[in-house]
Amino acid sequence: MTTAPLSLEHIIKPSSIKQGKSPVLFMLHGYGSNEEDLYSFADELPNEYCIISVRAPYTLQPFGYAWYAIHFDNEQGKWSDDAQAIESRDKIRTFIDEACTAYHLDEGDVTLLGFSQGTILSYAVALSYPEKIKRVVALSGYINERILKEGYIKNNFDSLKIYASHGQVDQVIPIEWAQKAPLLLNKLGVSHVFEEFPVGHGVAPQNFYAFKKWLEANR
Repeated sequence: MTTAPLSLEHIIKPSSIKQGKSPVLFMLHGYGSNEEDLYSFADELPNEYCIISVRAPYTLQPFGYAWYAIHFDNEQGKWSDDAQAIESRDKIRTFIDEACTAYHLDEGDVTLLGFSQGTILSYAVALSYPEKIKRVVALSGYINERILKEGYIKNNFDSLKIYASHGQVDQVIPIEWAQKAPLLLNKLGVSHVFEEFPVGHGVAPQNFYAFKKWLEANR
């Protein structure tokens, strides 16, 4: 399918559904990567999903893209640009609406699949605007409460489901950061699964099959 000229660059795999609106799964890549990265999963995921892999808006030199800047030379170690992250949160929200209209997709059946920085943004979009998101697959990331919409705690999360996973020896995002997500999700009453795998900052085959099985069980 030819991509429409929307506000964010993307690549798309059409749904196998030919009649009516199809469910859609948006892929949000990690820091320094691009839309081709997670798209490698596309052929292995349920065929009824229209899969749209999105390129983050900020260019990194010499290549790659980011949802927001990370300042590695900060005195306290890595420091994220939360203002840029909030901008990207709302750019993704806008893009979801654009894509659902342009490609005739079911705006009531939207899934986000993120990795690392893409997971941080997936959490931010889903918890800030749960009326727009049905499922989240959150790989190797964490919840940054500073980039959630003000007053998010009052949102209705009854229809939101989250699968989260993390590597036990992740050298990029400490597993302790990821382990805080289930505590907050419990507090908010969000239906979720959290799994750990004996890997670093990546998606092991058993992790892939686990979230694929979860997606198939939560259609």
